[in-house]
Amino acid sequence: MQQVTVKYKVLDARAHVPAYATAGAAAADLCAVLDAPMTLAPMERALVPTGLAIELPGPETVALVYARSGLSIKHGLCMANGVGVIDSDYRGELKVPMVNLGQESYTIQPGERVAQLCIAPVYTAAFVPAETLGDTARGEGGFGSTGK
Repeated sequence: MQQVTVKYKVLDARAHVPAYATAGAAAADLCAVLDAPMTLAPMERALVPTGLAIELPGPETVALVYARSGLSIKHGLCMANGVGVIDSDYRGELKVPMVNLGQESYTIQPGERVAQLCIAPVYTAAFVPAETLGDTARGEGGFGSTGK
């Protein structure tokens, strides 16, 4: 794996430095910084603070925040926006927008791992108008068109 340097600033003394759970992990865990346990009822949303801010090495990188698979499959706790995008010029606190899609309330504990932070390369696109696009076997087939 290629490594890049990401500076971080502790905004709350209770914050946990993002950490990779295993040597092969693609994303580092983000933990909740809460004054007390936070209960989310079914379909309720909340912004969960992490107590951290980061500085990415430059515009060629992005930080992506993903749900933790265990929380989502076991309890229905997911990212309210699907995937969080942290641009290279953002310097504010990392906060995790969460939603409880489960059928029961779930209580987030202070210090609990609530999301994963992945640092990835960025490609900007030069969007060019075209009268035609190249043919493919799939063509204009949309959702479910591949039969899978």
